[in-house]
Amino acid sequence: MSIRTERLSSVIQKDIGKILQQDYQPTGTFITVTQVRMTQDLSIAKVYLSIFSPDRDVKAIYKAIDDAQDEIRYQLASKIKNQVRRIPELLFYEDDTAEYVNKMERLFKKAREGRGDYDEDSSSENDPS
Repeated sequence: MSIRTERLSSVIQKDIGKILQQDYQPTGTFITVTQVRMTQDLSIAKVYLSIFSPDRDVKAIYKAIDDAQDEIRYQLASKIKNQVRRIPELLFYEDDTAEYVNKMERLFKKAREGRGDYDEDSSSENDPS
């Protein structure tokens, strides 16, 4: 990834984060833009979102953001219009990194238990000395 692409990605990440927090974040919900990946020609920005909403349906929030994609792009254009010739198309994705990490941790734990290995914390609790 070129330096220009990385810089534009970080600017878009920051600006979309502000836009989502101001206009599209329901009360009691936290929306985080975890990553923005740009194509080499800077025409498409893949925006990865993490949404924490204990009392709401997360899928409905993703749908509302996806439905407002054109409006979000318009608001982004007003912020970055002097930095790019063409405003990139925005594609929103769910960031499932946390789920992946939890799944891997469960698998490692299961493998350790299967081999008879235990964490130092759990073995020190059973040690009488």
